[in-house]
Amino acid sequence: MALVFDRKEVQGDSPLGKRQPEGPPPAPAVQRIRLRYTKRGRLRFTSHRDFQRAFERALRRAEVPMAYSAGFSPHPKVSYANAAPTGTGSEAEYLEIQLAEARDPEQLRAVLDESLPTGLDVIESVEARTSGLADRLQASVWEIRLDQVAPADAERAVVAFLEADTVEVERRTKNGLRTFDARAAVARLETLPARADRPGDGGCAILRLVVRHLTPAVRPDDVLSGLRATADLAPPVPAAVTRLAQGLLDEESGTVTDPLAPDREAAEAAPSTAAELTAAMAPEGPA
Repeated sequence: MALVFDRKEVQGDSPLGKRQPEGPPPAPAVQRIRLRYTKRGRLRFTSHRDFQRAFERALRRAEVPMAYSAGFSPHPKVSYANAAPTGTGSEAEYLEIQLAEARDPEQLRAVLDESLPTGLDVIESVEARTSGLADRLQASVWEIRLDQVAPADAERAVVAFLEADTVEVERRTKNGLRTFDARAAVARLETLPARADRPGDGGCAILRLVVRHLTPAVRPDDVLSGLRATADLAPPVPAAVTRLAQGLLDEESGTVTDPLAPDREAAEAAPSTAAELTAAMAPEGPA
């Protein structure tokens, strides 16, 4: 016996023939906040996915009024930008969140920082007053500490790397072994005086690296592979790598500017969304 189904029952009650989520739509976003956070200590070994889970838990614990996407699986509106590789520390990671209710950026920073584990620290918060945060992350400043490497050996390797027109390195990707030029992305590479905060046997060399965000992305370990290829520099222990900054690149000086500066400047020129809403809700005084 053939079974006959009502077409509306199969396709749902939507006039477009598609199922629609039940209940009211999510509240619209009224404010965007940009955050700068760190990966310090042992938490530099957390992957980007690990951080995403920790951050979303922190949003719930701090009762942040997030704006959510529509659909059957709503998720908080969080935009992550150019996460550092697993195993590297960072003082300059960025993300943007969208709120359904306006909040003071500094108060929001404080409650989120308290809700995250030590090492994942929210150190700056500004209201987004401009567009294109990701577009302003053109380059990164990295510090690479090479324990048990003599500074003179590191200096010779840096000179050889910078004098090369191209430095081909290999990296294994999910699509197999890939060869690319690590030299073109490097805007600046220099040695710095060794510090005594982590003394090591056999000397210690510290490199300062400014690398452009190109495709394919060139990472600090690719530059280390390039130093090995051009000058046979092979540190006996793993390098300690920390991202110090991200932002717009000044090609002439090789420096990187603060990507949140335009938002701070715009905030100084006009009241914040939270201030505007507070003023609008305040009772009017006597005429």
